[in-house]
Amino acid sequence: MNTNTQQDLGKLILRIALGSLVLLHGVSKLDGGLDGIMKMVETQGFPASFGYGVLAGEVLAPLLVITGFFSRIGGILIVLNMIVALYLVHQGDIGHLNEQGGWAIELQMMYLATAAAVALIGPGKYAFNQR
Repeated sequence: MNTNTQQDLGKLILRIALGSLVLLHGVSKLDGGLDGIMKMVETQGFPASFGYGVLAGEVLAPLLVITGFFSRIGGILIVLNMIVALYLVHQGDIGHLNEQGGWAIELQMMYLATAAAVALIGPGKYAFNQR
């Protein structure tokens, strides 16, 4: 297997892992309703309609990333979604460790970092459009 094929397969694995894991969070929010998210956004002083950004960041963006259809934009949307999630939900956890000794926000940071990587390196050859 040549280097280009290896890199394209690596990008595909990265896209599928990131997209499917973030999508699961979005689907669970769709299933449970957005009321809790709308209230959380309002308590921070933002309009409740900003809660719909969760749909963009956790449903639309992962689908873009998985399919490789404008996956760079999907990656940027996930990065923005994670920054907002860190601010709204996980701000108090930034300086803490979890029960296993890992960083309390390691999952959120992994999503943010891999989304940034997808936005920077692109989707690779195995994508609907290489954007």
